[in-house]
Amino acid sequence: MDYVQVIGLIAAALTTSAFFPQFWKAYKTKSTKDVSLGMFSLMTLGIFLWLVYGLLVNDLPIMAANLVSVLIAGGILALKLKYK
Repeated sequence: MDYVQVIGLIAAALTTSAFFPQFWKAYKTKSTKDVSLGMFSLMTLGIFLWLVYGLLVNDLPIMAANLVSVLIAGGILALKLKYK
C-alpha cells in the first residue's frame, strides 16, 4: 500500500465518520425534524454512485468510504422517513 492510498483511506475515514453523529442523534432522539429529506436523498444517491464508481475503477479508498457512507446516510434517510 503506497502513501497515496493511505492518504485516501484516512480521508475516507474522516469524511465517512462525519455522518455518524447525525445518525446517532436521530436514532437516540427519534427526531429528524431538522434533517432535510431532499438533501439526504440526493446525498445518499450521490454516495451510492461514488460506490459504483469505486467498484468500476477498483479503488479501495473510494469503495470503503462510500460503502460505509451509503449505509450511514441511508440509515439517516430511513430514520427521516420513519420519524416524519
